[in-house]
Amino acid sequence: MKISVLTVCWNSAATIRHTIDSFFAQDHQDKELVVVDGASSDDTLSIVRSYPPEKIQLVSESDRGMYDALNKALTIYKGDAIGVLNSDDTFHDSTALSSVAHGLAKADIVHGHLDFVADHNAKEVVRRWRAGRPPKGGFKSGWMPAHPTFYVRRAVAEAVGLFDLNFKVASDYDWMLRAVELHGFRTEVVDHILIDMMVGGASTRSFRSHIRHNLEALRSRRRWLDAQVLDFALFAKPLRKIGQYLEVSSGR
Repeated sequence: MKISVLTVCWNSAATIRHTIDSFFAQDHQDKELVVVDGASSDDTLSIVRSYPPEKIQLVSESDRGMYDALNKALTIYKGDAIGVLNSDDTFHDSTALSSVAHGLAKADIVHGHLDFVADHNAKEVVRRWRAGRPPKGGFKSGWMPAHPTFYVRRAVAEAVGLFDLNFKVASDYDWMLRAVELHGFRTEVVDHILIDMMVGGASTRSFRSHIRHNLEALRSRRRWLDAQVLDFALFAKPLRKIGQYLEVSSGR
């Protein structure tokens, strides 16, 4: 199974080498990296071009943000399955993609565990996201997968379509909701830490960002799941994060 890893970036010179190194370290050999750059003005492009080009598709041009860039990637990838690796994240270890491929051998969608880290040198874990099977009601109950661990077969990507640019920070949530809730695809958990995610992304960098993400997620549920103006998940979704911090403090 050929797995396409989609990475979008803009002025990511400080982190993207960690990202690409973790891709090339994967022991799953049938893979490609699709890098869509938003016309960076720093050294991002020179770093990407310093790697052997045979497994990297590179596009560099102006865009309307990360979801627009991801939509470009969705039109050019060549693999049997896809997932997103942010330009400031890394695979947790060399077996991450092998674990994904094993899961996709029996499912249409897989997702797994994720560690939030302060940086990619010390790898200090500040929060742990542990994947689980969706509870009854799925997204309506406040459950969601961690998007950087979310891999789908090509048939799923084609059924779901493009990221909705009307969402500024939660289009990934909306995309996953559509994939899981609307089409009846088989979803499995990969019992493996797949991603080290650096804190400070668009939806996690501040309390205000969390609020905006939750309100956009509510809009998605109202559109696709007929949620009420205020629903249970609006409160349950952020409360689920408390346990992720407690896992770190308890040493698990």
